[in-house]
Amino acid sequence: MPASEISRSDDLRRENQRRILAALRVSSPQSRTELSAETGLSASTVTTITSALLERGFLVEAAQGASADAAQQQSRRGRPQVALALNPAAATIGAVTVTLNQLSVSLIDYSGNVIGETRVRVDTQHLAREAFSGRLATLLQGFVDANRSTAGPLSQIVVAVQGASDSAGTSLQWSPITPHREIAIGTELQSHFGVPAQVENDANMMASALHADEPWRFGDSFATILLSHGIGMGMYVKDRMFTGILTSAAEFGHMCHLPGGSLCRCGRHGCIEAYAGDYGIWRNATGSSADTVPDQDFDPDTMAGLARRARAGDSKACEAYRMAGEAIGHGLRSLFALLDPMPVAFVGSGASAFDLMEPMIRKSLGQRGVGLSYEDPRLYCYPNDFELTRRGTIVTALNALDRNLQIVHEARELENAG
Repeated sequence: MPASEISRSDDLRRENQRRILAALRVSSPQSRTELSAETGLSASTVTTITSALLERGFLVEAAQGASADAAQQQSRRGRPQVALALNPAAATIGAVTVTLNQLSVSLIDYSGNVIGETRVRVDTQHLAREAFSGRLATLLQGFVDANRSTAGPLSQIVVAVQGASDSAGTSLQWSPITPHREIAIGTELQSHFGVPAQVENDANMMASALHADEPWRFGDSFATILLSHGIGMGMYVKDRMFTGILTSAAEFGHMCHLPGGSLCRCGRHGCIEAYAGDYGIWRNATGSSADTVPDQDFDPDTMAGLARRARAGDSKACEAYRMAGEAIGHGLRSLFALLDPMPVAFVGSGASAFDLMEPMIRKSLGQRGVGLSYEDPRLYCYPNDFELTRRGTIVTALNALDRNLQIVHEARELENAG
């Protein structure tokens, strides 16, 4: 058989395997009959693939009567259906989140359940370049060692970061949480643990979570905008994650809102973030200089207090949120002009004050000019950005692992043989 045909055959088997595993991630356990109906694959294909996955330990036979198909078995003659489920002990993934002054590590089993999670406070602005990846490795290694007796082998790592990663997912290119650039987090973690490690933008991970968990709302094209200390964006266009040519991030927060305007953390003036990020809102509400960036990590309680002032009628606080809404609205108008209107999910602590920004966002989108008007956009709010980020890293890591199960299995066989 020509090499090209072998390659196509391998790709087809890998894709069929991915479809079966994806179906089990949505609903597990399922019988082979149910999997055939769900995936559209023939019964023989499902049997061949699931038998191999059972043999390798990635699937297990579930308890009798566990699948939805079991209810019909009482009236059937012949061999009873066997329900199949993902084997939690087959593998473990490391889901790592790096935000301003905080590192978080979660261990997830192969069926998607959280084994454990830990968070530590770290001064990310003053953490040395050479210590950055080392600190993550030490934290993750300690957690892996503590759960070694009950967890499956560590097989995949995904790191979500505030900022932009390279398109290959190997390094952090730039982030407002650290003065260092081009930190090879993925490369160094992969070298330390001997398993694939990828670095992803946090807003992209939030978009991945919504795409996986709410496909009826965020299934094709949509944007996820992080409203927090900074402003980030993740986006799907025609059912595919949008990335830049060289980096991961769609830098919505660093689109220009007012040329020569307020100073942004990135060093430029007039960015959307300079008005809609926590520090921008606080700066405008307190009358602080527009030419300085507050050297302060604004906690949710501080921003909640500012929002209460605005709702109570404080004119400066009201104006600060109005300016934030205007900046976001103008940015969305530019985005919609390029890509057409789409649903938008606002995520993060700033979404708790969305009512103070929404009128100006909608007004900015609805203004008629030479071009189109984007009235009545579909806008949604999700205040808990951490849970969405972690969920997105889990989805991304498990999908990557499922795509490469043959490689993982072969690597384990070589390790055991050695």
